[in-house]
Amino acid sequence: MTADEFRQVALSFPATEEGVSYGRPSFKTRGKFLTRIRAEDDSAVFVGVPFDEREFLMEADPETFHITPHYKDYPSVLARLSGLTPEQARGFIERQWRKNVTKAMVKAYEAERAGA
Repeated sequence: MTADEFRQVALSFPATEEGVSYGRPSFKTRGKFLTRIRAEDDSAVFVGVPFDEREFLMEADPETFHITPHYKDYPSVLARLSGLTPEQARGFIERQWRKNVTKAMVKAYEAERAGA
């Protein structure tokens, strides 16, 4: 996927805004970190990914999923945009988005999706 496609997916979530982190696009929901694109390798940073899931992802698709020493102690995974699908990005982003918003916002989001 392209950086623009990634941006569209991230901004499709309510109360999400674009900003800049380390000179590159980043996204926040209600002022809380959601995701960003790393300049070093054009990878998305996905937080809130359990260590066992991260290990599985990196083993199953090492061309897409990886970490750097900086992230090894954090429940997160990096995903190269070139190997990522919009559906995968949506899943990782939605998981963190749900942690960043209120229960009422999740309920409204789910109701809107059910009606679509």
